[in-house]
Parts: sequence; C-alpha cells; structure tokens
Amino acid sequence: MGKKWLIIAGEEAGPRSNKMGGIWDVIDAEATTLASLIDSKEIKDESMPKIIVVGPYYGHSGADWNKGLNRITDISELEEFRNDEDVSAAIETLRLSGIDAISGVRKISNLEIIYLLFNTETFSRVPAEYKGVDMSLENKVKSEAYELLGLDSLTYENMDNGTEYCHYLNLSYAISEFICELFKISQKKLKEYKNIHLSETKRPADSNIQLSLHCHEFSVFYAIARLKKICLPLKTVATYHATLPGRVAGHYAIQKIRNNDSSWSEGVPRNLAELESLSKYADVVTAVGESTRKEVKLFYGVSGILVRNGILIENDGLDWEKKKQCREKIQMFLSDNLYKYHDGEQSSPKKVIPIFSISRIEIENKGYPDLLDSLVLLDRMVKSEILMGKLDEDVRVVCFLVTAHGQKTNLPLGFPINLPKEVLIGEELRLQKMIEERGLECSNLPSGRRCVSAVLYPQWLSDHDEGLNMNHDEFMTGCIAGVFPSRYDPFLLTGLEAGKEYTPSIVSKVCGFSDALKTVKTLVPGMGGVVVVDNVDVSYNETIVDYAIAMDYFLDSYLHDKVKYNLLCEEAYLLAGEMNWELPTKHYYELLTGVKIIKI
Repeated sequence: MGKKWLIIAGEEAGPRSNKMGGIWDVIDAEATTLASLIDSKEIKDESMPKIIVVGPYYGHSGADWNKGLNRITDISELEEFRNDEDVSAAIETLRLSGIDAISGVRKISNLEIIYLLFNTETFSRVPAEYKGVDMSLENKVKSEAYELLGLDSLTYENMDNGTEYCHYLNLSYAISEFICELFKISQKKLKEYKNIHLSETKRPADSNIQLSLHCHEFSVFYAIARLKKICLPLKTVATYHATLPGRVAGHYAIQKIRNNDSSWSEGVPRNLAELESLSKYADVVTAVGESTRKEVKLFYGVSGILVRNGILIENDGLDWEKKKQCREKIQMFLSDNLYKYHDGEQSSPKKVIPIFSISRIEIENKGYPDLLDSLVLLDRMVKSEILMGKLDEDVRVVCFLVTAHGQKTNLPLGFPINLPKEVLIGEELRLQKMIEERGLECSNLPSGRRCVSAVLYPQWLSDHDEGLNMNHDEFMTGCIAGVFPSRYDPFLLTGLEAGKEYTPSIVSKVCGFSDALKTVKTLVPGMGGVVVVDNVDVSYNETIVDYAIAMDYFLDSYLHDKVKYNLLCEEAYLLAGEMNWELPTKHYYELLTGVKIIKI
C-alpha cells in the first residue's frame, strides 16, 4: 500500500493568524474533522492518508499584500515538523529553488496535520531562469502562466489590485511545485527499486503515491490549472464560497440567475475573475450553496455540485451559566455607559436587551438597510406594548452592528456607546449616518425617545478589543438573538455560529443554509429557534415587517417565558449540531480519493 496525501489549500489556510474571514474556519474545520474521522476509523482507509494544509506565510508587519489587515503569521502553536522524509525532501528542493517554505505540525488525537506555508513576498527578489533567460522568480511564474494558460500578467499586475493578483499567482505556483516534488520523489524511489531488483515487478510499499488537492476559492485555483497543464496525475476539487461576479452584483445576482443574465456588473476585478475561471480545470467543482452553484454555471459555464458548509462544535453541550454571565456582563456595560454618556434615566441592567448582527462590511449585501428599517418598526411595537402595559416602561433594546474595516486601537472609554466620528472610516461612516437618519442612535434610549437603538461596533471582537472585551463565543451567547438579513450570502456561517452558542437567530431566505431548516426538530410551537424571513418573493415592506415580528417574538419569549426561550436556544443549538462538518468532510473525501464512505 502506497502513500496517500490529502492537500487542502487556500489563502486563509494555516494558523488562525492567517484568518481574513469565514473561509479560515471552513479550512480548519475540514482538516481537523478529517483527521478525527481517520483517527477514529470512521473513515476506513488502509493507506492511512496524511493531511497537509498549505497557505501563505506573512513573517513580519507589512508582508501581507492586504495592508489594511496586515496579518502576521504566528506559528508558535505548531510543533516542529520532522517525521516524513518525502515531505522534508520536497521542502528542501523548493528552498534550493528560492521558494521559502515554513512547516509545522498540529496533532488532532493521534494524527498529525502538516502545515506548509509559503513566503511569496521574496519571489520578486529571487533569481531564476526561464527558457535560458535570467529573470526573477516572480517573472518566471508570470511567463510560464502566460505560456500555459494565456494569463496576461503584464496587464493584470498593473491594475489597482495587481499586488493581490501576483500574490495569488505566486502562492499557487509554490503549492503546485511542492506537489510536483512529492510526485517526483515517489517516481525516483520506484526507479531506484527497479534498478536494484530488475527481476521483480512488485513496487516497494512506499513508492506508489496518490495525491489529492482541494482548493478553497479562486486565490489558489491556478495551482489546479497548472498541475493539469503539466499533466501531473492527481485528483482535484475546486470549491466556491461565492463568485466574484456574484459578489459585485450582490442582491441583484438572484435576478441575474432568474433572467439567465450572464453579463458581469461593472466593478468585477478582471484579473481575479480570470483566476476564478480556472476552476474549469478541476476534476470536480463544488459550491457551498445552491445560489453559488448556479452563479458558477451562469458566469463561468462550469457545472458543479453542492457540498454545504458546516460548523465545528467543540463544547460539550449547553452551558447556561456561561450564557447568564455573558448576558449580564453585556447588560451591565450597556446600562452603565448609556447613563454615563447620554442624558436621561438609567435602566435596570436586566431591562436592557442585547441583540446583534455581525458580518463583513458590505452594507447592501448584508442587508443593513433592511435591519435598520425593521428596528424602527420594532421600536414602534415595543412602545405600543409599553403603553398597553405588556412591557415595563424602562425596557430598552440595543442591536449591535458588528462590522469593521479592520482592527482598531486606542479607542475611547465607553466604546462603542461612546463612539466619536474620528474612530470611523469608509463604510463605517456611511452606516453610522444611516443609523442617525433613522433616529436609532443609542443616545435616544435614556430619554425614552426611542426604546430600540442600533449601536455600531466597528471593531474585531476579542477579549482585548477595548469595548466589551469579549470573544466571539462570549458575545454571541450573551445576546438574546442574532439577526442576519443578508440580501446576498452564499451560506451564512454566522447563523450557525450563533446556534453553536445556543442563541436563536433570524436569517434571510436568500442565505445558503435556509433550506436545511425544513428538517430541524421543533421543540416548541411557533416560529422556532431559527426564523427564516422571506426577502426573495415578497415586497420590501413585508420583509422588514417580518424581521420586526421575529425580533419581537424572541424579545417577548425572553422577557415573559424563560422556559420557552430556553427551548428556542436549544433548537438553535440542535440545528448547529445537525449541520456539523462530518457529512461535508466525508463528501469531500469521496470526491478527492474515490473511496466511498457515505452510507445512503
């Protein structure tokens, strides 16, 4: 039995410090779930596949092509890699050719995941030769890409995002070169064996190698195309989490699909879209949501299959004490700071009800106008319930809008209740203006002018974010509900992340996992722990009314029927549990290896 290598690649692959968004969570969950399934014999494969996660390495400040994020890769949690001579030999060959590779190991149960991270920043300074001409390694990569696939890097590198394009091309080249070296090593071993044992036809046990490559997103699709063009025998899967034309079209993408309109909206980055189109060279193309699968077919003419995302649940069940403590911390923070920084009466912490929305800062795509309009309606509903005696007069609802261009430092005391305009940049300013235009500023809560407000939280959540100082899990479990009104969202992992923290949520029909809710076990009659609002087939007015009704439903359950509310929390948690990573990981394994393991 030979060696079987499963290689998972992506721009966000690697340690958590490489994270830009949700795709890091997906790659990490796939790798760790795969390791657990192999170690537990849930995946029965006599060859004992080995897992390699490959991505970029940013060794210092300024190395990241994305200067706004300025990621610095931290490998301190990885153990030293030393156990496989084939991988070590391949890494050494790459280093001799000028490709700097940093390696490490992470153990999941008894199985090791190998991490291999490439420093592409040096490519422009590494001397190389291509067809007898001396040039930099980066120019060699571009010249070969033009010859193999017609990629016009001379044009693409001079676009506004040229640095990003070059990084992706270099990263994909490094990944494909590593795979080539692994294959060459197996062929060399086989040849050496045959030279010694000319009369034998049986191969040595470790000379036969099976390579499989799973690429997440367009940033590494060139690796697949290059390996196919140089005819390396391996199985490849390209996974779309969205499409570039779809992201630019945003909520209009649904209309384009319905009208079979394959035209690209203005603003699609042509160079990156060219890389995205290279998925056509993969053996299998997958999409995480049905709408994304349709986009791939519409915009690129590539047929794919649906393999949904999942959520990795590491806790041992519902921790009600944690939920209570986190909620009380948020409520105390709000009660104290609303009174401290704004005129009016102080509400009891227990009467200040936190809800939240969290996303990347795409105001229209993530449905922030819809959410703000529905909060205005919710304000009228809460005021009416106070007048009718159904709610105490000091009940206040605060909806955190967690979205930011990047991490911030030196924030003022009381942030984000105390939120000077100087703190905000770009789209954050526009979103704050939208809040103010609707009169939803939190300054209106103590006076009673508003009973519902929206509080922009333009920061990456962490235990040292200079605001609530809470990690994602603590923040999500401390709020009574999450609201995710996306107009365009291929999957919406945040909805599952809220459920993982046993927090009920409201999601739009357009999101990629809403169809799965039809099979969720219901614990209480009514709307359930995850409410789907139709933002596709009904009018805008009906949609925002439905968002407001759903928020009021969770508010009423929390305030008046704790048993029911806890059951709604449990429903949300059960959904996250049913949408775990086991099934999609097994599906990917079958696609990559041809070994059937899913029982129908």
